Amino acid sequence: MIFSRDYIGYLTRRTVKHLIDAKMITTSDLKVTEERVHAALLEELALEDRINEEVRVILDAYSEEMRRSGAQYAEMFKKVKTELTKKYKAVL
Repeated sequence: MIFSRDYIGYLTRRTVKHLIDAKMITTSDLKVTEERVHAALLEELALEDRINEEVRVILDAYSEEMRRSGAQYAEMFKKVKTELTKKYKAVL
């Protein structure tokens, strides 16, 4: 993941505080709201990790063919990742 879990916790607290101060949200239980925002942030940030892992699995399956054709792993990784990002409609 691109950020540490501690930093995600910090982002969560600051985001919730900002939303409350801006009167964009109201909450009767700050702790529950922070937990929900934290879970949502973790899920979104983990998406790139899941896509990267899927790319590795796909490229492992085609490793022999890539070796025979002389394809560069980094180039193929980028191409497959771009396609999966489109497939999942993700913004990375």
